[in-house]
Parts: sequence; structure tokens; C-alpha cells
Amino acid sequence: MRAAYASAINPDDPLAGLIVGERPDPVPPGPDWVTVDVRASALNHHDLWSLRGVGLPAKRLPMVLGCDAAGVDPAGTEVVIHAVLDDPADPRGYSLLSERLPGTFADRVAVPRANLVPKPKELSWAEAACLPTAWLTAYRMLRTGRVDEADAVLVQGAGGGVATAAVVLAVALGKRVYATSRDAGKRARIAELGAIAVESGVRLPERVGVVIETVGAPTFPHSLKCAAHGGRIVVSGATGGAEATVNLRRVFALQLEILGTSMGTATELAELATLCAERGIRPVIDTVFPFARARDAFARLESGAVFGKLVLDHTA
Repeated sequence: MRAAYASAINPDDPLAGLIVGERPDPVPPGPDWVTVDVRASALNHHDLWSLRGVGLPAKRLPMVLGCDAAGVDPAGTEVVIHAVLDDPADPRGYSLLSERLPGTFADRVAVPRANLVPKPKELSWAEAACLPTAWLTAYRMLRTGRVDEADAVLVQGAGGGVATAAVVLAVALGKRVYATSRDAGKRARIAELGAIAVESGVRLPERVGVVIETVGAPTFPHSLKCAAHGGRIVVSGATGGAEATVNLRRVFALQLEILGTSMGTATELAELATLCAERGIRPVIDTVFPFARARDAFARLESGAVFGKLVLDHTA
């Protein structure tokens, strides 16, 4: 079968270890697993980190990459694949597809039956494939931050997959959404999604009940300044740096909550899919590439010019 896989680890040039070629069909490791025919898959920065060796040691190579996908199960049902696997061998208690077992950048992938969520008919294959990682993470961040109790939300670093998803979801939930970016072009595009786009670090006209934080060290002091009394700063990433400066006086004086979250459950993925179908929410897609051009998709992801999600069309 066709697959995009890691053949070598290269921290400085991750694409050097990427191969788009043939791999054996997956073998379900247990009776509760099934093989899904993939129709579309979506890239995440996790895939680049894997090629750099983060979470994927050389001893596990070659490894089919990819966490996100939508496809058809053996019964002919259209499904979205939840990428999180129970894994007692991992210190986290879980692993993702493509870390220990082959991922979704292939014509077929083996997954636990419990990881299959019905695909809403309202969503295209490409749109459905965007949901399992970045969009699920954003959805869970908003839920963890109790967004229903907030009037306003701040999303740091808009343009990336999680941040853009958080903007679209929070706007759909009726919140005033402020979104930051250093890039004027991205600010213009995020404003088209209904957010109030501002430059990074700029003082807001109000303090917000929820801050969505995926950037880390460069934006965290601003996140603290923008949070209202009793506000929640929800963290799911640190793409700009993990060692942030925290003004503890502000934390205790304003009774702020700093919450960490990662990914989400299959139940939450089903809730997200239903929300998208019922409210007409559609994932923001930067580019759809035919599967044969998977390397071009990786190169665009690495460039940092992406706005929204990159999708591989397995039917092309």
C-alpha cells in the first residue's frame, strides 16, 4: 500500500527521513481492532517532530506517520479516527498513532474499533480528517476553560491548527474572540473568521475569561495580563518555548487558573463532530494535496506559512 513514513531521524533536516512509497498492509494486533480504508488524512506539527526523533526513536523505524484521518470501516461505515491509544508502556498512559503503531498516512490503518467515530454526512472527507488532533485539542481546551462561563476569549498565535480551530469554535459559541498574530496577513485572515485580530502583546480593551495558549514563553506574560479575575489560561503547547515567566502575584491576586490539557477522548471527538454538523462549523483548510504530493505538504508545514490545516487526499 502507499504510505508516507519515517525512514530515518534527522533533527536538523526532518524531511530528509521522509519517504513516500510502499509499505506492507497493517495487521490488526487484536480482535477488537479493525482496518480502515483511509480517504483523507491531515498533517500536524507532531509529524515533523516525529521526523526529528521526538517521541519516535530510531529503533521503531520505519514508521508510517500521521494521527488524523477519515475513512471507511469494514462494514462500509464512514468514520473519523480517534488517534489516542491506551498504552500502559508509555509514561503518559497513552500514545498516538505513529508513535508506537503505524499511523494514518497510508491507504489503510489498523485501529481499535472503539476509536471509530461516525463521520457526519455534512462534512467532506478533508474536513472530517482535520478533527481528531488540532480541532479536538481546541475543543477540549475551550471545555476545560469552561468557555460557557466566559464572555470573551483570547487565542494566542492565531494561524496554527489549534489556534485557528479555537477561534472558529469560540466564535460559533457566541463569544467575543480576540486573536493575536505577529503576521499582518494572518491577522487579516483571522478577522475574516469573526475574531478581533490584534498584534501580539497589544493591550486588549477588556480582560477575558479564557485564554487559549499554545505558543508558550513568548506570549505567556501577555496571557497573564489579559486574564480577568478568576480567568482560566488553558495550555496545550509551547511551540515558542516551554520555559515561561509567570508573575505569581498576578496569579494569586486575580485568582487565576493555569490549566494543562492534551488531545481529547473519543466521546469528545464525537461531540465535536456533532457540533460541527449541527452549527455549520467547518475546519479551516490551508491546502489539500493529492497523496502523491505528501512531501510538498510536509514542506509547506515546515515553512510556517500555513493558515489552517494541510490535508492529504487519498482518493487522488
